Amino acid sequence: MLGYLTRAEVQAVLEAPDTNGWSGQRDRVMFQLLFNTGARVSEIIEVRVEHLGEDGSLQIFGKGRKTRTVPLWRSTYSVLRQWVRRGNLHSGQRIFTNRWGQPLTRSGVAKRLNQAVSAAIPQCPSLQNKRVSPHTIRHATAMAMLQSGVALEVIALWLGHESPSTTHIYVEADLALKEQALQKVQPPKIKKLRFQPTDALLRFLEHV
Repeated sequence: MLGYLTRAEVQAVLEAPDTNGWSGQRDRVMFQLLFNTGARVSEIIEVRVEHLGEDGSLQIFGKGRKTRTVPLWRSTYSVLRQWVRRGNLHSGQRIFTNRWGQPLTRSGVAKRLNQAVSAAIPQCPSLQNKRVSPHTIRHATAMAMLQSGVALEVIALWLGHESPSTTHIYVEADLALKEQALQKVQPPKIKKLRFQPTDALLRFLEHV
């Protein structure tokens, strides 16, 4: 079964980093951007200042040097701009680095995310038995869009999938959508079966 987070679980993870410190502030902005864009972690760690558009969008460079542009929520755009200003970052610089200004690695982001998940468990116990990776956030974005009625073709473009057929895994994963679909279909009217005991069963019951 495809692993993904519910909206409540995503919210808990986003609120988990300790924003009293530099690393926690970076993590919250980074995780919010991951969920907003549904980007791969390899794409997020390569985001640079000039990729953030004045129109509130973000340019993402994906697999095969393919580029896509995704709109950002105002809240995401605002915190990103604040983060850039706080770090006095300029064109050509990565938006997300480690404390020493070095590029983040995928394993480094995964480690920080695991710390956030652990911190979020007391407020969201359903995270206890879930294995969460940056790619799980990507799945959560796709599922949230699907459950909101966004077409598969649009989700495929958003995520940078080669083909919309790749996106069908999210439909297969969402049992709730299947249950909703079933509720819209009226079941056939079938007469209830009446149980007819056999002679052998009747003879047995007589001697019990």
